[in-house]
Amino acid sequence: MIDMSPSLVLVVTIAALFAAGVYLLLERSLTRVLVGVVLVGNGANLLFLVAGGAAGGPPITGVTPDRRMSDPLPQAMVLTAIVITLGLSAFLLAMAYRSWQLHRHDEVQDDVEDRRIAQLAAADERAMADTDTEGPAGTLDEDAQEARDETDDGAVPTPEASLSTREDEEPVDEGRGAR
Repeated sequence: MIDMSPSLVLVVTIAALFAAGVYLLLERSLTRVLVGVVLVGNGANLLFLVAGGAAGGPPITGVTPDRRMSDPLPQAMVLTAIVITLGLSAFLLAMAYRSWQLHRHDEVQDDVEDRRIAQLAAADERAMADTDTEGPAGTLDEDAQEARDETDDGAVPTPEASLSTREDEEPVDEGRGAR
């Protein structure tokens, strides 16, 4: 009978790769997210290989007895996981590079929807705590700014500010339809 128990060192390595990868995935920097994806991908590859059991002979009927054949499925799953990790890494690298070109940093900032959710959370907290009748209360924008944990300059983006027009663009004639 083939010994199917995994090595304790491999199990600890898999757990460490997954823990470090998930921790880095929760960061706002795209470079750290990229490293987290790579660590989780390598942890998944090791997990598939450990779950596949001990190495055996080639899975060709007639060459190796049935009891001694290795299972080719874990190897196929690892190959698929490698391809997925490579594609996701290339995508994250492109996003980080573009963010660096535009903003000179690779941190992901809040968007308008995140700001709206922070405002709703601040309004709900004020209604539940009943602090709005006990003293001077701040506006929703001030409360939402306190609820956020960002490092930006504190400017609240407006829909008008997000629509930028260049001077060399011609105005669009809305009277004409697309041809």
